[in-house]
Amino acid sequence: MYTRIRDLREDHDMKQKEVANYLHCSQQVYSNYELGQRDIPTAVLIALANLYGVSIDYLLGQTNRPERNV
Repeated sequence: MYTRIRDLREDHDMKQKEVANYLHCSQQVYSNYELGQRDIPTAVLIALANLYGVSIDYLLGQTNRPERNV
């Protein structure tokens, strides 16, 4: 999951600081999410899914299909 979140950020040409600002957290907290050193709260997973336009299942590694079901 953590690698997927980093890869999505990089695919969207975003810096950790930009995503951290979007999530209203510090860059260090966000970095810890990407490194797997801090659990990611549900609200943050939802925000990341919305930011990148993917499903939460995709973020969690439950599927390899990033599309959301409508």
